[in-house]
Parts: sequence; C-alpha cells; structure tokens
Amino acid sequence: MDVRTAIETRRAIKQFDASHTMAEHEIEALMSLAVLSPTAFNIQHWRFVLVRNPELREAIRAASWMQPQITDASLLVVICADVNAWEKEPDRYWRNASDDVREGVVAAIGEYYRGRPQTQRDEAMRSCGIAAQTLMLAAKEMGYDSCPMDLSDFDEVAKLIQLPEGHVISMFVALGKRVQEPWPKAGQLPVDEVVLVDRF
Repeated sequence: MDVRTAIETRRAIKQFDASHTMAEHEIEALMSLAVLSPTAFNIQHWRFVLVRNPELREAIRAASWMQPQITDASLLVVICADVNAWEKEPDRYWRNASDDVREGVVAAIGEYYRGRPQTQRDEAMRSCGIAAQTLMLAAKEMGYDSCPMDLSDFDEVAKLIQLPEGHVISMFVALGKRVQEPWPKAGQLPVDEVVLVDRF
C-alpha cells in the first residue's frame, strides 16, 4: 500500500475483532517504524506502553468511558513521553554526529528547554502525536486498522501503568482487525477553509 492510499483509507475504528491476535513479528515491525518518527532535537522522548494484560486492559477501559476498543483491539499502545528527556545525557541522541555538531546541538537543547516546562511538555505532546500517526499509517499498510484515543482519566491510567514521575500520557492507539465498516466520513471541511497563505 502506498502512503497516499494509507492516508486516504485510514479511519478511526471503534469495533475490533477481540479474537484476533497480532503476531509478535508484526508488533515488532510496527514499533520499529514508530521509533523512526521525528522528534525535536532527536530527543526521542516518546515511550510506548504495550498493554497486554487483560485485567489491566479492563481497568483502563473502566477509566476510559468503557470504550470497547481498549479491550477488543489486538494491541493497545499507551503513548507517553518523558518530558525531562532533554536533560538526560543528551549527547547520546547525537552520538553518531561529528564532535562539533554534537556539541552545538547539545548546547542548543539546554538553551531551548532549560527553565521552560511548558515548552518541554508541548514538544513531548507534538512528538507523541507524530509517532501516533506513524503507528497508524504503518498499521494500515500492514492490513490493520486503528483508533487514536483520549476520553480517559489519564491520572488514573498513569497509576495503573505506574507512569514514572516526569512523564505524561499523550494518548492511546488501539490497533487490530475491524469487524464492521466505519461510519461514513462525518463531514470534511473544504480545503480552502483550512489552508491559508501567509496570514489569516
């Protein structure tokens, strides 16, 4: 499947085949693509929690408006971010660069993030969103459907997954085999309403 087709045919699926099991090599392939997603300064602050325990999934579902995708999908990914990744040995994110490039970028990382908690969080959320889209398009190419999700008590889910301090939950992505066609597209806005040139 080409990228254009994957974008055009990807839909948020609500009903998954609960009996379908995703093969380990498929999960590994999906995650190997997700971690190729871009991040600011190559910080790679996303963390992907693959929720496999059925009881844990039930508990997350209870904290998430009882959405069936959480328990019925073949794979539930809780996409989190380490908002402090920028200061955790940042030279390792540029270990393959030349010394001068690495030193310059690492210095810029400190200048940009230090003392700016909102920026740290914003960048983490942006990176998680990009990773989620990568994950969903990769799944589509592999013959799977997906659903990006929020509608959850993320504070409760954070306790359930033992989210470390300094981390945030961005969203969930449920992946699996759909059991029915998605609803018709609800109403796409025209391109000329949402695409502007230079200014509003």
